[in-house]
Amino acid sequence: MAQEIEHKFLVKGDFKKDVFKSTRIVQGYLSSVPERTVRIRVKDTQGFITIKGIGTDAGLSRYEWEKEISVEEANDLLKICEPGVIDKVRHLANIEGFVYEVDEFHGDNEGLTVAELEVPDVNTVFAKPTWLGEEVTGQVKYYNSMLMKNPYKNW
Repeated sequence: MAQEIEHKFLVKGDFKKDVFKSTRIVQGYLSSVPERTVRIRVKDTQGFITIKGIGTDAGLSRYEWEKEISVEEANDLLKICEPGVIDKVRHLANIEGFVYEVDEFHGDNEGLTVAELEVPDVNTVFAKPTWLGEEVTGQVKYYNSMLMKNPYKNW
């Protein structure tokens, strides 16, 4: 079983000076229950299906399985997803050898920007750029599957 260990932070400053790549992502959920979320994603010209298990109490670690599918299959599956779509641009920023994924949300989540950092081990010490804000790891309202149900515009 593959385990994902990830920290999530709010972004409070100008991160774009550190960005080396940006990609538009549209995603929906076939299942958004915490025990097993099933995500369909279109990332530029690629499609993916991802299954995630329930997280640890702190929300730092959980099972994740992902497989690339055709963009046509992904677009077909998006049509039968639960209501609500996540539309965002993912920016990759390299900070002292760590790659942060900075998601700048659009649509109903416009104005929300979060950074995620996947680490190999729960004890990994990592560089924190000046634009990193409060850590929100494990706060369910920041999960994409929850942003679909209760978007940022409603907070």
